[in-house]
Amino acid sequence: MLSKEARQRLRLALTLAVVVAGLRAGYILYQRHEENLAAEKEKQAKSAGYSNPDYYVAPKKLHPYDLKSAQQLTQQPVWVKEGYRYTYYPYNAAAKRTDFGREAGLLLPIERLNVKEIVLELSPGGRRQMMAVFQRDGKSCSVPIGFESEGQYRIYSDEMFFIEDPHELYKHWPADVWQSVEQHEVKPGMNELQADFAIGMGIPEKSADDSVKTVNYPNGGKPLTIVYREGKAAEIKPGTPA
Repeated sequence: MLSKEARQRLRLALTLAVVVAGLRAGYILYQRHEENLAAEKEKQAKSAGYSNPDYYVAPKKLHPYDLKSAQQLTQQPVWVKEGYRYTYYPYNAAAKRTDFGREAGLLLPIERLNVKEIVLELSPGGRRQMMAVFQRDGKSCSVPIGFESEGQYRIYSDEMFFIEDPHELYKHWPADVWQSVEQHEVKPGMNELQADFAIGMGIPEKSADDSVKTVNYPNGGKPLTIVYREGKAAEIKPGTPA
């Protein structure tokens, strides 16, 4: 016959076994629920018209949070997400100083950069800017990718750059679309993302009709206005210079 202490130990062991089994069963049910939820969301997306493969492309992000983690940008090439949006400046590599008083240009659509280093510099406004240093036509340049204030960093490089080749991310696009992108041209039938890749950032106009969208593109000084119908470029015409 078991002693009182042995019975208590046995009861405790059985209770723990039941709890563990319950937790494991709950976790398995949770996993299945999440899998079913993801499958249902995908099904709903497709039924809502999101059959475009572009919706399922998930570019990798680095999520840098300080100067050290931002150095990850130097470990692979990067590609500019929105051309004609980000200003870059001359950089004196010997003095490790950016000439903030002289703009060197704008990063181009899907331009590939090899970032050499990430530095913190005091800008004319008194804010410590985080700068990505790169070479352009044999000259050192830098572009702001964030800032530091009172020990807190705000880094937006994930919004600026792809860290994977867009040709691979969007390899499902037809060859003629990629040819237009590389020639910085937009042709009828291209979608808005493809146009962004070709001619850079766009500024949408307000519209009461969700099926029609008008977007104005600075396009590096050669402005274009594109009207999209059902997500496809239907009208392409010269825009108004800024």
